Amino acid sequence: MSKRDCQQLPNERNVDVAIIGAGPAGLTAAYLLTKHGKSVAIIEQDETCVGGISRTVEHEGYRFDIGGHRFFSKSQQVVDLWDEILPDDFIQRPRMSRIYYEGKFYSYPLRAFEALGNLGIWRSAACMASYLRYKLFPITEVKSFEDWTTNQFGRRLYSIFFKTYTEKVWGMPCDEMSADWAAQRIKGLSLWSAVIDGLKRSMGLNKAPNDGQAAKTLLETFRYPRLGPGMMWDAARDKIVAAGGTIIMGHGLDQLASHANGGWRMSAADKDGNTIVIKANDVISSAPMRELAKRLHPLPASALQASNLKYRDFLTVALKIKSDDLFPDNWIYIHDDKVQVGRVQNFRSWSPEMVPDAGVACVGLEYFCFENDGLWSSCDDDLVELAKKEMAILGLCDPEDVIGGAVVRQEKAYPVYDEAYAANVDAMRAELEEKYPTLHLVGRNGMHRYNNQDHAMMTAMLTAENILAGKRLYDTWCVNEDAEYHEAGDEGDEKVMPTRESGYEPVSDDQAAALNSLMPVPERIRDDKAGRDSDGSDKNPDRKVA
Repeated sequence: MSKRDCQQLPNERNVDVAIIGAGPAGLTAAYLLTKHGKSVAIIEQDETCVGGISRTVEHEGYRFDIGGHRFFSKSQQVVDLWDEILPDDFIQRPRMSRIYYEGKFYSYPLRAFEALGNLGIWRSAACMASYLRYKLFPITEVKSFEDWTTNQFGRRLYSIFFKTYTEKVWGMPCDEMSADWAAQRIKGLSLWSAVIDGLKRSMGLNKAPNDGQAAKTLLETFRYPRLGPGMMWDAARDKIVAAGGTIIMGHGLDQLASHANGGWRMSAADKDGNTIVIKANDVISSAPMRELAKRLHPLPASALQASNLKYRDFLTVALKIKSDDLFPDNWIYIHDDKVQVGRVQNFRSWSPEMVPDAGVACVGLEYFCFENDGLWSSCDDDLVELAKKEMAILGLCDPEDVIGGAVVRQEKAYPVYDEAYAANVDAMRAELEEKYPTLHLVGRNGMHRYNNQDHAMMTAMLTAENILAGKRLYDTWCVNEDAEYHEAGDEGDEKVMPTRESGYEPVSDDQAAALNSLMPVPERIRDDKAGRDSDGSDKNPDRKVA
C-alpha cells in the first residue's frame, strides 16, 4: 500500500489504540501492538515522511538526514527489533569526524602531534600556560559551563574547542549554562589524559578494540541503513499497514477529548481543514507536551506549566556540489565564529547509496536556531546562498560548483532544560497519570527528554507492554540521568537502573541499557550580575545596558 493509499479513509474510525506522531516511538509502539492483534491508527503531521527527526528526506534522487543517526544501542532488545524490521539493509560504516577551527582541521578524538602542528608552537605553549594558570589559580566560585571548562582546560582551550560550537547549538552564552551540565557532559575527560591518548594515537601505539581509546570515547564504526534511517521507518510503516494498521499522513492533532468511560475521541485536521475522528481505548502521544496540553479536553490544570516548556529548533541546507567527494568525514564540527553553520554532514560518507551521481557530492549544513528567528524565517533561496557562502569561507568548496540545494526545517529538535523545565514536566506527568491512565507519553518530545533513538523506542516498547497488560507494569520515566554518553562501551554494556517509583515491575538489564541513553542537556543558570531570569528575560527592564 502506498503512502497516498494510507490517507484514503472514512471520516471516523474506531481502534484499540490511537497514536499521535509517526516517529521512532510512535511507529515502534504501532508495530508491536499490531503484532499482538491490536488495531491502531496513527496521525502524522508530515504529508510524506514518517520517522520524525530520524526521517530521510529525498530531493531529486539525493537522500539526506535530519542530523545524523547511527544505529547503536546497548540494548540487544532494540538491536533485535531493528534487525527484525529491516533484516537485509544494514551496512557497516567507518566513523570519522573532525573539528574545523581557523582554517585547520583537528581529528576528533585529539591527535597530539596534529593539534600541535595546527595550533603552532607559540599558541600551543600559550594553551599550556593558560591551563597551568587555572590549575594553580582556579575560579573559586564555579557557577557556569564557562567557569567549569576554563578550570578544567584553561581559557584558551575552552575558547577554541568548547565555546563557539556549544553556543551555536544551544543559543545561549556559555557563562549562562550550568556548571553541573559541563561536569556531566565532559565527565572523566582531562587535558593530560587527552594528550597521553593523543600521543599514543599519533605514534600508532593504540591497539584494537576501539583503537585503545578509553571507555568514554566514541565508536570507530557504526551500523547504518544503506538508504538512510528513513529506510527503517518506511519499512516499519509498511509492516504496520500490512498488519491492518492505519497511518494518516498530513494530519495534525486538533483535539483529544476523554470520555467518561475512559475512552478517547481524537480529531485531526489537514492543512485544508478537513477533519477525521478516531475513537480509541488508549492513546499514545509523541507530540510535544506543550502542544498536547493545549489540545486536551478538558484543559488540564498543568496546561500553564506545559506552555512554559521551550525548544531549540534546527534546519538543514543540503547542497549538491560538483565533486567526486569533498572530504572523507561523516561530519565536521565547525568551531569558528566567522560562520553561523554548526556542523557539516557528508552524506556519501554515511552511505554511498545516498548520493546517486558519482561526480556529485551532497552535504548538509546544519544551523541551530529558534523558530521564527532570522535564520528560521529566511526564505529557502537565501539559506542556500548563505550555505554556499559559508562553504567558501570554510574552504570546503567553490560556490560555482554548487548545482542545487534544498532546505528542511525541523521544529522542536531539542528540548530546552531551563530552571523550571523539570517542575513543569512533573506537573503535567503527575496530572495525566492520575486522571488518564490510558494516555501514554513516549519519545523525545512526548516526554521532553533529550534522548536517543533507542531510548525513544524503549519508552514505546514498555508502553506497548503496559497496554497489552491493561495496566502500567513499567515506569517509562525510569531513566538514570547520570548515565554515561550512550556511545561509550559495547552493546548491552549497561546493566543497572532501578525504577524511580515503587509499584512498578523492575525493568530488565537490557531495557535499562536503552533507557540509559538519555543525553545531557545544558540548563540555564540565573545571571545575578545582569539581573536576568533563567529564560533570559530582564528582571529590571529600566537597567541601562552599554
